[in-house]
Amino acid sequence: MIALLALAFPGVLLALMIAMERVEAPLRAEAVVDQVVDVLDSARPDEVETFVSQGFANALDRYWKRRNKRARLSTRRLAARS
Repeated sequence: MIALLALAFPGVLLALMIAMERVEAPLRAEAVVDQVVDVLDSARPDEVETFVSQGFANALDRYWKRRNKRARLSTRRLAARS
């Protein structure tokens, strides 16, 4: 009995992983669409050009670098005023 359970365990685990992949796939696709919409709503022309020519990953990197740089600058300005 234990031998049968030991032999069946990898198959059951594999089936569970395949089922979870099917559940997660639509969630990942919607998250990417939401990110694209957010980026394109507030992107600069050079970031849109990067999106068109190099793909979403590179454009998203440029977008977040710009946002982080802006956040650091505003933090420094607030600290300088205090």
